[in-house]
Amino acid sequence: MTEKNFRPLIPYLILAGALIFVAIFAEFLTPFDPYAQDLSNALTPPNEKNLLGTDRYGRDVLSRVIMGSQTTLCASLILLAVISSVGSLIGAVCGFSGGKVDTILMRVSDVFLAFPQMVFAIAAAGALGGGLFNAAAALAIIGWTKYARISRGLVLTIRTMPYMDAAKMAGTGSIGMLFHHVLPNIAGPILVTAALDIGTIIMELAGLSFLGLGAMPPTAEWGAMMNNGRSMLQTASWVILAPGSAIFLTVAIFNLLGDKLRDVMDKKSAA
Repeated sequence: MTEKNFRPLIPYLILAGALIFVAIFAEFLTPFDPYAQDLSNALTPPNEKNLLGTDRYGRDVLSRVIMGSQTTLCASLILLAVISSVGSLIGAVCGFSGGKVDTILMRVSDVFLAFPQMVFAIAAAGALGGGLFNAAAALAIIGWTKYARISRGLVLTIRTMPYMDAAKMAGTGSIGMLFHHVLPNIAGPILVTAALDIGTIIMELAGLSFLGLGAMPPTAEWGAMMNNGRSMLQTASWVILAPGSAIFLTVAIFNLLGDKLRDVMDKKSAA
């Protein structure tokens, strides 16, 4: 990727990097303890001390939004890394080897793809008993199928390329061909898909928490914070608007980054 092609990504990479930085170092960036309760200061509107006000327990909303970035964003990125890597590897193995392994695993993916993802995740998270880990596990159960399908389709094309025949003639084994020739060539499309999926996963995790199937109180998590403040939308709107705005801005930044990355990759392919 040339510097000219890379340049449009820089503003979005800076914004995404800033969000990740805040999430990683959230414990050091919060102005107050996000879990410290002060009922005498409950539901205080935004002011010079509490820039985003306080919630019903007197906890600083800004501190909880910052700490919530660690819970929501880090969990989403870890989940995305797991489902994209596992799904891509499964799809690559299926497309490269074929046979019964391909048939069985693709039929399994067809079964999962037959269900609406969020509906399946709600059912799975409810069966697993709620909690952030179980919510992520519920999304992972069905989330790998997309990457498996994409990588399998790419591998079916790659395996017919002349350099694959040359690798066979050079004595390269199946595992070597898979890791040295197949996976590197499908990394670009998988990366673009993953970048576009970050926003979706953030909303899905936050949605499960909003429904009470994700992060449990008193954990600072954006969806759970919106759930706790939904009854106060008219009386203390800052309690729900602050985490809602955080979700909106984060999803928007990562969606824009994914769009720009896709444009860059398309130009690179065309060139």
